[in-house]
Amino acid sequence: MVAVIDSSAKILCCYINKTSQIQIGRISNISDWYFERVIFPRQRLLFEATPEAELEIHTGYMASSILSDRLKCDRLRLETNPE
Repeated sequence: MVAVIDSSAKILCCYINKTSQIQIGRISNISDWYFERVIFPRQRLLFEATPEAELEIHTGYMASSILSDRLKCDRLRLETNPE
């Protein structure tokens, strides 16, 4: 069963892969919620998450991947201008 996350509690986040390696972005600290994306070199990833979510960055190497960073989503928040 997939949990429904209150959309008012979500924030818009941005992560940029500044490396020349393919990366995997994954949020695994929120129970009953699945988020995993491939992020190509110099690609920008926009996503919604809760402020307490953590984006894990796994960098791909020959037939394996290494957890290279863990970022709080509230630090990746994009400022939005209400109109």
